[in-house]
Amino acid sequence: MSTLPPCPQCHSEFTYEDGAMLICPECAHEWPANAAETAEPAAKIFRDAAGNILQDGDTVTVIKDLKLKGSGGVIKMGTKVKNIRLVDADHDIDCKIDGFGAMSLKSEFVRKA
Repeated sequence: MSTLPPCPQCHSEFTYEDGAMLICPECAHEWPANAAETAEPAAKIFRDAAGNILQDGDTVTVIKDLKLKGSGGVIKMGTKVKNIRLVDADHDIDCKIDGFGAMSLKSEFVRKA
């Protein structure tokens, strides 16, 4: 019984190794032996308060007043934030807000505009 994966194109089970490559003798498809290891994990999906999918560069609107720690300021409900950047951290969104500068927001407090 072979421990090699089947061909990703024709699904033939008769694959063989040639150095760092796997080869299918039926369709002549070649692929790296460590392709399964080098595949990137599925990207995290970021959603706003309404369940819409967010992407880098989107414009969002703040859905409630947000108090800022340290400065005592407040980001008012309805503030538009342009050109967001999504990050995999506690606060999902990195952005710049006019009058406040660079900051991080949680996606649960914004809605896609």
